[in-house]
Amino acid sequence: MKTHKPTVALPVLSIPVLFVAVLLGGCLSADKPNADAPSETLAEAMDDSALEHARKHLDPKYVCPMHPQIVRDEEGSCPICGMDLVEKLIDPNAGKHPTVQISNAVINSMGVRTSPARNTTLWKFIETVGRIDYDETRVAHVHPRAAGWMEQLKLRAEGEPIERGQLIGRLYSEEILSAQVDFLIALDQSNSAVKIEKARNRLRLLGVTEGTINAIQRRGESFNTVPVVSTADGVVTMLGARQGMYVTPSMEIVTIADLSRIWVLVDVYEHQIDWLAEGLSAVIRVPAYPGRVWEGAVEYIYPELDPTSRTLKVRLAFDNPDGLLKANMFAEVAIYGGPKRDVLAVPSEAVIETGQRSSVVLALGDGRFQPVDVVTGMTANDMTEILSGIDAGDEVVVSGQFLIDSESSLQASFLRMDEAAPPAAPADATDATMSAHSEH
Repeated sequence: MKTHKPTVALPVLSIPVLFVAVLLGGCLSADKPNADAPSETLAEAMDDSALEHARKHLDPKYVCPMHPQIVRDEEGSCPICGMDLVEKLIDPNAGKHPTVQISNAVINSMGVRTSPARNTTLWKFIETVGRIDYDETRVAHVHPRAAGWMEQLKLRAEGEPIERGQLIGRLYSEEILSAQVDFLIALDQSNSAVKIEKARNRLRLLGVTEGTINAIQRRGESFNTVPVVSTADGVVTMLGARQGMYVTPSMEIVTIADLSRIWVLVDVYEHQIDWLAEGLSAVIRVPAYPGRVWEGAVEYIYPELDPTSRTLKVRLAFDNPDGLLKANMFAEVAIYGGPKRDVLAVPSEAVIETGQRSSVVLALGDGRFQPVDVVTGMTANDMTEILSGIDAGDEVVVSGQFLIDSESSLQASFLRMDEAAPPAAPADATDATMSAHSEH
């Protein structure tokens, strides 16, 4: 009968302990051939985190200052731009945004420029583009008051200028002809002023002009056709009737727009609307008339944003006495909101916008740089207001900051990996684990 030796269950080492043990074993064995190198005890090594210990034995990497995707294990030059590769440095004392150390030669080759944050006066204004449109409060629509036939039409095409009271055409209507007869009967057979005025009012309600009514009274006979006249000054923007056409009260014969005053519709971005108000002054320029400037004002701010473009529509009003401004022209627009004094600002080109945060890169001196998150306010004249994050006098990078920020973000990623790594087991616990294995 066969006998089986009892199986001894070995304790399973956790992955962090195995990782540290393997890393330490490899590092200690690698250090043995170098007798001059200072030895690192097991206890000292166990006090390091995995990333801290790895830094001591990590082969240096060399990157291109202008093309960070070029990474080499040894010194050389960039195959794209020919610049010398520089050693990638990791600052162990860095926080969320680690500092980046750059040599003077690389700073000069990158063209790094700095500018101090300073208190200044920013003029609140918005530059945008707009579209000229008719002032809808000055648009008139002409409808017949009774069904009939447009026997004559004086207008021939859209775009023609027209004046108030100008003849549009002549309308034959059986209803209007019957009302004329009733008016003549009232004049001839009634001595009652009330009945006469009632018949006169019926003609008014049917759109017959006062001049035509008085002519009927003087002549003592009716007209087969009555005139249809313009009710406003402007231009014909729509001509809905043609000569001989049968028209009804629901039909629009003519649309007339007064161009002596026009609207300009503009879209303002969401971050620019905090100080907008009705009545603010505005100016426009149009490509058709170089050098000409029209002055107007904000007339209305619409109540909701466009969900797609995330912009707010704003309506401006401008006088147009000479009629040079035409509907659907594009205009360059500036809306002025007055000065905002003593604000901390930096050049707008220094601000890095990622969509999730805004930051600037501070120049700390001696070739050291560090990105800092900031809260921005208004932007005007290529300057951006800084509400918090830096102080007056701080030097910010205005050229080359994107490369520095990306390098700092890479270092921060290494540090987050270090923070996420589980803590190493104490030295005595490791010794106890090794002893347990030796006993079995």
